[in-house]
Amino acid sequence: MSISDFLFTSESVTEGHPDKVADQISDAILDAILAQDKFARVACETLVTTGLALIAGEITTSARVDYPDVVRQTIKEIGYCDSSMGFDWETCAVLVSLDRQSPDIAIGIEGRGLSPEQGAGDQGLMFGYASTSTENYMPMPIWYAHRLAERLAKVRKDGTLPFLRPDGKTQVTVRYEDYTPKDIHTIVIAAQHNPDVKYNDLKEAIIEEVIKKTIPPHLLTKDTKYLVNTTGRFVEGGPKADCGMTGRKIIVDTYGGRGYHGGGAFSGKDPTKVDRTTSYMLRHVAKNVVAAGLARRCEVQVAYSIGLPDPLSIMVYTYGTGVLPDEKLLEIIKATFSFKPAAMIAYLDMQRPIFKKTAVYGHFGRTDPDFTWEYLNKVEELRDRAGLRPLPAPATSS
Repeated sequence: MSISDFLFTSESVTEGHPDKVADQISDAILDAILAQDKFARVACETLVTTGLALIAGEITTSARVDYPDVVRQTIKEIGYCDSSMGFDWETCAVLVSLDRQSPDIAIGIEGRGLSPEQGAGDQGLMFGYASTSTENYMPMPIWYAHRLAERLAKVRKDGTLPFLRPDGKTQVTVRYEDYTPKDIHTIVIAAQHNPDVKYNDLKEAIIEEVIKKTIPPHLLTKDTKYLVNTTGRFVEGGPKADCGMTGRKIIVDTYGGRGYHGGGAFSGKDPTKVDRTTSYMLRHVAKNVVAAGLARRCEVQVAYSIGLPDPLSIMVYTYGTGVLPDEKLLEIIKATFSFKPAAMIAYLDMQRPIFKKTAVYGHFGRTDPDFTWEYLNKVEELRDRAGLRPLPAPATSS
């Protein structure tokens, strides 16, 4: 096996995983606030454990929100509705410990409007990535890991597999040849379940109703391995089995380990937080670059200092797949996109209550119309700046 032939693995988790419960609560609170006050400053962290949900952080807003109700409704929607699971929406304690945003941070974010020269809310570095591995310009391992996790939730909620419980994890290993994904080597699924289901029945049902109804047949071979609940039992799960916290699934949230990560989490943060908005913007840039045919893989990095509107640095790397030098592509990117916080917030229309649904199954690659960072609206402009012909119009049926 050469260096260009390899196996790569990514994982995802279901909406009932403790860390994802925390992410969804934090983003549900953010949405509830933005629905009333689009200029709110929100940094909400959540911790969930046996019988307890704790929200803490810094929030400056004119909105009036019933925080315990938002927490309970989110837990209910996920599916923790039975006290036998050690965590349920009706009986869990909800503790609230919120303060206002630090005035030292607020100095760099002028007023309550969206000033063009609004500074970054923190220092830090962010990345965006796209590739031709899938139609959605996402790496194949994380794309299918998300879809499997999504399917686990669907068959639980619609009654297809009624013995499933909310917690679960998925993992997909893809075989690459010459850096190109060829097929799936291994699929790992850990699915929480009721105590009365037999293991063989569970395994067969997961393979037939989850795996084979999610993964395209051409990616499954006679050698593909299916590893389902390999300890043989997964009854105790969720916050009872494992304390969950906001921001602990940053690789699940992004590209599954393909490309780099700046380390900042997304959930519970309002759009002035560059960890979130810039990462979304850089995904948008990288995706448009790849869709424009300027590279097969593209990664973009931006770095900031707190209180300053302009990035300290911008980098683009195409892994040798670009149709023009990376330094030339960087010039085109700078001429096409602004990376000032206020400009990105306005361009992506981020001051809306759209974030709770980002908190599970990945922030990138999905086709939800609210996810403006996935729009391919700069393809022709990028090609024009690169001196390339317009892409042919899609064929239409008569």
